[in-house]
Amino acid sequence: MTTSYTPADLRTRLGSGLLSFPVTHFKSDLSFDEDAYRENIVRLAKYDVGGLFAAGGTGEFFSLTAAEVERVVAAAADSAPDDTPILAPAGYGTAAAIEHAAAAERAGADGILLFPPYLTEANQEGLARHVEAVCRATSLGVVIYSRANAVYSADTVARLADSCPNLIGYKDGVGDIDTMTRIYARLRERLTFIGGLPTAETFALPYLELGVTTYSSAIFNFLPEFALDFYTAVRARNHDAVTRMLTDFVLPYTEIRNRQAGYAVSIVKAGMTATGHPAGPVRPPLTDLTEAELAELTTLIHELPGV
Repeated sequence: MTTSYTPADLRTRLGSGLLSFPVTHFKSDLSFDEDAYRENIVRLAKYDVGGLFAAGGTGEFFSLTAAEVERVVAAAADSAPDDTPILAPAGYGTAAAIEHAAAAERAGADGILLFPPYLTEANQEGLARHVEAVCRATSLGVVIYSRANAVYSADTVARLADSCPNLIGYKDGVGDIDTMTRIYARLRERLTFIGGLPTAETFALPYLELGVTTYSSAIFNFLPEFALDFYTAVRARNHDAVTRMLTDFVLPYTEIRNRQAGYAVSIVKAGMTATGHPAGPVRPPLTDLTEAELAELTTLIHELPGV
């Protein structure tokens, strides 16, 4: 299968709307529940989004085998409408990331989100070579994810933008305003800038002023209307509406999320359960919310107007 999106087309599309990372559905034995996953992609793709990232961070990429990643991405690409871009993950070492990129093309993905290399630290030269190798290995548009052990400097991102024509986006998972400002000032329309901090709604309004026109919403998985209303308020710079939604839901939600490491993913699956769209448990090393925390989240959700 081949994508209908050129890298330039994909860059424009990703920057035009809200993005999200669908969870990956598992059965009670932790095997991939493909039927339920496909149904969920159809449900989410009915909304007006800029793109969906299959098997991403919220989709538990780190817990999937390479064969499972390809299967998840293929299911998403096959289930989503043609006008909804599907991006696939690539990560771990450079050789493995290149294999992920090849699998993404086989599976019918429209682009790639390049995660940090597994475990090892690297300097800027090493990170640049890593990205360049992956970009050379695929015709798909590539978004780099700056976080953890792969934090890209402004000089490195500028170098990559020059050397990699199919580099289309920069996703920030660090929150360094100085670096974000420097990168945007140098590259502007060359890349699409994506907010990627956990529960990105918290940072969406100030990041908009830095040129970050979109972000990945985990909340969209279980409260798509709320997530889209929030995004609309951000883009309109409606401070009152954004503050109200932060106060009513997002900030109390993050208080539950912050109780345990890994809950940034676990709480999304809990939200799916709370809204009648169960996606099964998380895989180790993550742990699910406790029953009390699930009840607390469920109450928080159902106190929202219209839910």
